[in-house]
Amino acid sequence: MADSMRFDLVTPEKSLASLQASAVDIPGAEGDMTAMPDHASLLTTLRPGFLRVQSDGPASEYLVTGGFVEITASSVSVLAETVVPKDEATREQVAEFTAAAEEELSKSSGAEKDLAEKRLGEFRALAATF
Repeated sequence: MADSMRFDLVTPEKSLASLQASAVDIPGAEGDMTAMPDHASLLTTLRPGFLRVQSDGPASEYLVTGGFVEITASSVSVLAETVVPKDEATREQVAEFTAAAEEELSKSSGAEKDLAEKRLGEFRALAATF
């Protein structure tokens, strides 16, 4: 088994991290998971939450609002909608994300409404951690 894997974190605007990691804790849409070297290939979506990257130094943590994750045996690539380093994240930012989710819910119907309700619930759960 390899000791590390490539980790890349990007948003549509920029690359935020590119390093070797020993594990990545992921807030997946279907539940939390940890990707480690030699992980089975997987493509999943992110839910709002904290992404934690373990490497040689102290772990790095990021608040993510959603996006996609591709896991292979040798890498984890995260394309996130919005990323805020955990130590810079504020209750006010999470309140803004929650308000945007409430607005999205008010404009949706049918199956879209179900997804919007789920997303709002995820932001409310995240807000409870601050």
